[in-house]
Amino acid sequence: MRGQAATGTLPSADKPRHEPTFREVADQFMKEYSVITTGQRSPRWVQGHDIRLRVHLLPFLGDVPISEVTSGKIQEYRVHRMTPQEEKNPNARDNRPHKNKLPAPKTLHNEIVTLRLVLKAALRRGLIEGLPDLSAPFRKNGKVSHRAWFSPNEYKQLYTATREYAKTARPQNKWTAEQLHDFVLFMANTGLRPDEAANLQHRDVEVVHDIDTDETILVIEVRGKRGVGYCKSTSGAVKPYLRLKERPKPRTNDLPKPDDQVFPGSHIKMFNNLLNRINLKSDRDNQPRTAYSLRHTYICLRLMEGADVYQLAKNCRTSVEMIERHYAAHIKNLLDTSLINTRKPKGRTRPINTEEEDL
Repeated sequence: MRGQAATGTLPSADKPRHEPTFREVADQFMKEYSVITTGQRSPRWVQGHDIRLRVHLLPFLGDVPISEVTSGKIQEYRVHRMTPQEEKNPNARDNRPHKNKLPAPKTLHNEIVTLRLVLKAALRRGLIEGLPDLSAPFRKNGKVSHRAWFSPNEYKQLYTATREYAKTARPQNKWTAEQLHDFVLFMANTGLRPDEAANLQHRDVEVVHDIDTDETILVIEVRGKRGVGYCKSTSGAVKPYLRLKERPKPRTNDLPKPDDQVFPGSHIKMFNNLLNRINLKSDRDNQPRTAYSLRHTYICLRLMEGADVYQLAKNCRTSVEMIERHYAAHIKNLLDTSLINTRKPKGRTRPINTEEEDL
């Protein structure tokens, strides 16, 4: 305190201590977060926090002292984001105001996650005594829902359509159409995530004969969301992969090398167009189907065949809880009729002669 008094930095009644604002804490958080998470988080994920702060959080909370970012202030931010805002559209001919689109629940959730990280940075520096309540009030219990997938009949319709398209495609699109057909079969028989398939190289895939099932399968070294893991495919993934391995490149006409990607380029646009043509883009709950739906299809089909949930979770590099929450709840084959429709036998009694018992 004597040192602060000598330098003129000692707080007093006339000169209170400066309290950092939310903007200052957010700037310091981004400096620390981008450095500490190097090699652990993708640059796109770090950039997402910066965008959410710059576009949404700082305009509303930037000048607020960090100690005043309470649960009530966070609730005001939620109300602000969920209230339609009228703005002038510079591209409109009549320059009439239009209402912005309300954010999706997942978008608002990601913004609260960024807000929580900034508040944790303030807590580590001793700027606040504790984290405020960030839970969404008035939230109802979530319904049991499932992720968009292809039922067995829909999956057959899908790969039949991709096979026919590969046969009838124009010469300039034939190579991509054949790749798309093998992509659908490969993904639905391995359960890989789309980002894992994008990182997959030919040297990561090995064709082996499995002794336990007496089938030829693929053993895949996966690199993606969960780091490095392993996956054992079904026998249905072998032929599509062999076609991918033996298909020459379109320009050089050379066979793929071990360090080449199994799926060079992106098939998203062609895949979505195909789903729209065969009316499979959305399921009955209006959930859009994407390339991720092939992974969901793999998990659901394995559960319908009676696969062990723990082993399936290990093979898909996820948790048993995630499978039970998003997949096992709507698979009818997991319901054992013998245990549900059981009947307890009626009790049979015999009257006792009390006189004989006394004797």
